[in-house]
This record gives sequence, C-alpha cells and structure tokens, in this order.
Amino acid sequence: MDEITVGKYTVRTDRYYTKDHEWALIKGNKAWIGITDYAQKELGDIVYVDLPSVGQSFESADTIANIESVKNVAPVYAPLSGTVVEVNEQLLDEPHLINESPYDDGWIVVLELSDPMEVEDLMPAQDYAELLVEIVKEEKGEDVSLEIPEEEITPTMEESLEALPEEEHPYEER
Repeated sequence: MDEITVGKYTVRTDRYYTKDHEWALIKGNKAWIGITDYAQKELGDIVYVDLPSVGQSFESADTIANIESVKNVAPVYAPLSGTVVEVNEQLLDEPHLINESPYDDGWIVVLELSDPMEVEDLMPAQDYAELLVEIVKEEKGEDVSLEIPEEEITPTMEESLEALPEEEHPYEER
C-alpha cells in the first residue's frame, strides 16, 4: 500500500480526502468511509463511535457518525452522498481500532453511492497531503515535508535516457 508521509502522519494514495479529514476508498459504486491518520491523532484515544443505521441515506457533508474521544466529540461528515449498506460493528466494542488502524480496520461505514460523480469534488492523496503540510505548519508551527513513494517520483527509463548526454547512452545506435 503506497503512502505519502507528512511529518508523523500518513496519507494513503488509494483514497480520496476531504478538508475535514475524512477519506473515501472507492470500489465500484461503493465507498468505504473513515477518518484520516491526522484526525485520529488529533482526537486522541477514541472511546466510543456513534454509527448510523444500515439503510440510512446521507447527502455529502451530512454528519454520518460521531466519534467520542477522551478529548471531545467530533462529527464525521459524509464525503459523498449515498445509502449506508454496511457499518463497522466491530467499532462498537473496539472503538480504538480507529486509532490503531484508521485506514484499514478502523473504517466506519460503506456507502452505496447515489452520485459517483461527486468523487470529483474530493481531493486526491497528493492534494490532501499538501493541505496537511499547510495545516501542520499553521496549527502546530512545525515545518514538515512530503515523503512521496519512490515509484511516483522515479523517472521512466526513456526519461532517464533522454537526460543523459548522447555519449553516455548505455547502447549504441546502428
């Protein structure tokens, strides 16, 4: 799983994000929804999750769940419109899974999307990571940088060859 690292926070590259720190993993006409690594670390130890019911419908930006931590209660906003087809019932007994595994075991709900085109309104991972750099700088006063996975920044073989001076090509043209 590719991740972008922003200081002490991770951002998964296979998801879309909101400015409110929710993520959506899209598979066909369904979206798994959760909160980001940054959000769970800001909340602290999570002690309770108020989940919606299967069959409930939400519009984008509606409160879809509430997360209670030792610090406060925070709403989770629906990043996309749809109907709840599954909830992570494991969170009822083990809400700490959101802290331990926000991108895997800590997912909150699965929505059947009512308008898949809304995905275009969300941020791809790199954009969210860049937003996170700014947030960490403004709110924490920390300068952090992006650590992007190798394969995203490695030039192709053709680009590498084009960058070499003609006499250093590892092959001869005939």
